[in-house]
Amino acid sequence: MPPAIPTPFRPSRSSRILTHPLVLTLLLVPAAASAQDTPADLVDPFVGTLADFGQLTPAAVAPFGMVQLGPDTSPANHAGYDHAATTLLGFSHTRGVGVGCGGAGGDLMIALRYAGSDVPRDAAPAQVDKTSERARAGTYSVRYDGGILAETTATRGGGVLRFTVPRAGTLDLRIDPRRSYAKRLSANWARLDSDDLRADLVAGTVCDQGAYRLHTASRIRVNGRLVHRRLSVGAGDLATLRLVARAGDRIEIRTGLSSVDGGGAALTRDTELGDRSFATIAAATRSDWNRVLGRVVPTGPRDRRALFYTSLYRVMQTPVAIDDPDGRHRDKTGRIAVSPRGTTRYASWSLWDNYRTQMPLLALLQPERSPDIAASLVALYAGGKPQWSTRDEPFLTVRTEHAGIALLDMHRKGIAFDTDAALAGMVADSATLKRGTPDEQIEAAYDDWATAELARDLGRTDLAARFTAKALSYRPMWRSVFQSPGADGDVVKARGLYQGTLWQYRWAPVFDLGWITKTVGRVRLLGELQTFFGQGLFNMTNEPDIHVPWIFAALGDPRPTADLVRTILTRPIAHPYTNSGKLAVPFVGPSFALAPQGFADGMDDDAGGMTAWYVFAALGLYPLVPGEPWYVPTTPAFERVRLDLGKGRVLNIRRDGPADGVVQRVTLDGRALSTTRIDHADLMRGGTLVVTTQAPRLQNVPQLQDSRARVAVDGMLHPR
Repeated sequence: MPPAIPTPFRPSRSSRILTHPLVLTLLLVPAAASAQDTPADLVDPFVGTLADFGQLTPAAVAPFGMVQLGPDTSPANHAGYDHAATTLLGFSHTRGVGVGCGGAGGDLMIALRYAGSDVPRDAAPAQVDKTSERARAGTYSVRYDGGILAETTATRGGGVLRFTVPRAGTLDLRIDPRRSYAKRLSANWARLDSDDLRADLVAGTVCDQGAYRLHTASRIRVNGRLVHRRLSVGAGDLATLRLVARAGDRIEIRTGLSSVDGGGAALTRDTELGDRSFATIAAATRSDWNRVLGRVVPTGPRDRRALFYTSLYRVMQTPVAIDDPDGRHRDKTGRIAVSPRGTTRYASWSLWDNYRTQMPLLALLQPERSPDIAASLVALYAGGKPQWSTRDEPFLTVRTEHAGIALLDMHRKGIAFDTDAALAGMVADSATLKRGTPDEQIEAAYDDWATAELARDLGRTDLAARFTAKALSYRPMWRSVFQSPGADGDVVKARGLYQGTLWQYRWAPVFDLGWITKTVGRVRLLGELQTFFGQGLFNMTNEPDIHVPWIFAALGDPRPTADLVRTILTRPIAHPYTNSGKLAVPFVGPSFALAPQGFADGMDDDAGGMTAWYVFAALGLYPLVPGEPWYVPTTPAFERVRLDLGKGRVLNIRRDGPADGVVQRVTLDGRALSTTRIDHADLMRGGTLVVTTQAPRLQNVPQLQDSRARVAVDGMLHPR
């Protein structure tokens, strides 16, 4: 019998959100708790996989891995899967991590079905046994089509898909090279030998704004033996291998991916997978996840730790490491390059979404990996950097705006890279930035500010002065448009905004918060923040204003920050906005939950952008101004958290006081720190950070609710 894949963690009844009746039924049997749970054991990959509640997938993946090998269903979210679906299409090897536009799954979809007689059985939908579905960090399994067991596991660039058949019969193994996240541009079979099956693929990146090239090399075995067969190719380039199997036979497909060529894909397959057993590969990936996730150890109830580790698991999936085992990769122009020994090239960016949260979290929790991530960002600027994807991306990607802000942030946090090359690229990039609409002017100003600050750090005073002036030239526009938003202030996409409202973009120039405070006045600004939340103008489902709860604390009023953050972490709130408009009746539900409906309606995780927000909020720290090396503190969600910062440094975060309290005092190894900001350098030295809280006497804070809101009950929306 195949080795058992561990039973996934299931949340308790009280922590679940009522959704589709089928989903509710399947979640009502929690697994037995184990005192020996590791971080990987607590990860629930089904979180955020229902409909438009996260756009995530339970696919098997390794930390920062190219391969995400998992099920494609019908219907599906953008990642190719929907937890409520009962029809299986097959299993594909790549995914966009919680991103949007019109995704349909991933590359190289594989399906195994029993062949029919008069009416081909494989012409009918494959029915999934939902009760059998299991997922953990690095593994996925399900039974379908009357008992076929499918199991997947993955390494950085390799994936293993194993089928165990319940009865004797004739089966068709079908491999579809035309499946992709977005538009398939080309698919060519380079080899059709079952011992070394190769495909060369080109597909549109997210939103079809560019293209990426991928090469695959697969090997098919039955019961561990090569079958030495040639696949036939039919309509739509579908490759088929017909097999006659006995009950209990195992059919296994091992695949390597490469951005370079078929030889690189075969090298990846043979190096990362080789002849190791499925169980051995799965155990190694699980160990990799425990090493990455185990850098943070919170103390608290199991379900809260599970949601924390599940969030951190998503954070650590992007960007992806694209080097073949020999160090080769393709750059953004399609040229083959070789990474210096001991370094790794990364790709797959969604920076507009995650430069605020996910990139700063990697700088804190992955300081050893961050120099290579920074070097990969610097390489984007060589020869000019488009804001979306190029026509020769090495992997599925979204967009690269604000790479300079991420680089400044890492530089000021002590992460080494070629800052001169970065500065040159940022200077050149400034001339290409759009500056027509109010949000474009603010975003370009932030990029110019980052250029000025990096120039100042490097002693380029003239350049710093020029770009500071260029950055601050947005101020007259801010005063005319944002200081007192008019009748269209709560209209999504008013005045050409990309997503969001004028009220939400009003708070976007965090790099210039001092000037905004001086212009408006601190007391008035605090009052306007109260209005912003109290009148339901805040949007937690998209990134432009997710930092706003921390502005209270940054201005010296920690109580609203503590209450708002705790409410967002733990309670259902009103979510009135979509990317294209405002709901007549707001949806009410949790922003983060340990359930397939793991996010608010319409809220994508956006390559770790939102889950990194959750992790920071739970730690009681937030990088309010990416590019400035400090955090705004608030009340930690856990009483104790241990952070392994690398090189023997350990930071212990301790909350002394109630979880619903407000920060009164912050100390590091007994030394008093500011209650409005904590320096990154202080944290990275390690020690014990004590956040003392006290319950407020009055609850004069916004409630993030709306009398017109509706709540989800049994998958239906009802007025409150």
